[in-house]
Amino acid sequence: MGNDDSCADFIERIVYFLDNELCATDIEAVQAHLDGCRPCLERYDVQRTIKALVARSCSESAPDTLRQRVMLSIREVEIEIHEA
Repeated sequence: MGNDDSCADFIERIVYFLDNELCATDIEAVQAHLDGCRPCLERYDVQRTIKALVARSCSESAPDTLRQRVMLSIREVEIEIHEA
C-alpha cells in the first residue's frame, strides 16, 4: 500500500499515464505503483472513466431538433439584447 507522500507524485502522473505521455521507465513505475496501491488504482479508474466519457461526448453530435432549439434560444437572447 502507498501512503499520501509516495502517492502524491503518482496521482499527478496518472493523467500523463492515461495520455501515453510517459517514458517507458515512468510507465513501469506508475504501473507498479497502481498494482500495489488500491487508492491510487481507484483514482486511476475514475480518471480513465472520465476521459472515456469526455471522448465519447466529443465525438457525438447533437440531434438536429436540439440544435434548432439552441439556435432559436440564441436568436431570442440576441433580439432581447438588441431591444434593451
